[in-house]
Amino acid sequence: MSRVLITGATGLVGGILLRMLVNDARVSAIAAPTRRPLEPISGVFNPHDPQLSDALSMVTEPVDIVFCCLGTTRREAGSKEAFVHADFTLVVDTALTGLRLGARHMLVVSSLGASARSPFFYNRVKGEMENALMKQEWERLTIVRPSMLVGDREKRRVNESLLAPLFRIMPGNWKSIDAQDVASAMLKAAFSPSPERVEILSSARLRAMASD
Repeated sequence: MSRVLITGATGLVGGILLRMLVNDARVSAIAAPTRRPLEPISGVFNPHDPQLSDALSMVTEPVDIVFCCLGTTRREAGSKEAFVHADFTLVVDTALTGLRLGARHMLVVSSLGASARSPFFYNRVKGEMENALMKQEWERLTIVRPSMLVGDREKRRVNESLLAPLFRIMPGNWKSIDAQDVASAMLKAAFSPSPERVEILSSARLRAMASD
């Protein structure tokens, strides 16, 4: 039985993953710190604070696995600084909380094209986040790099709505992917052995894992 920490549970992938975790017999406890409170869910500890780092500090019980599904866009965040805080700082804070509580495996949602050397701000921040996690002492780190996510968001993203038809017909890893498939593959990866300390899962790999 595993004890789980998950951040991003109010988001598209995180919300789906949280419901899967609640119904998974392999999971004995779930801590889901959020900025705004979740609807009460049996078996889920939901400390909440507008400052997610403060909500994370309220998690004190040991955990085994960390899922981080945090992610926004520069437009939604409002500024470059706010985007870095959401997609870098809070992800690293999630990881440090997990390590503090004894977790051995972290799974994190990044993005297709993530690279610290990217000329594109979004991809560069994602790549810097990945590098920061790789430098930590994780026994196992799983980095998920989906293409454009498809699913029912509470608030639609303008660029996603405009580009969705194009990404549906893109080849290979560029093809858009259902958030349900991403969450399903993450859950499968969490409970499947891997010989690699750091594993990077592309959209194509995620789809294949979800369909197995």
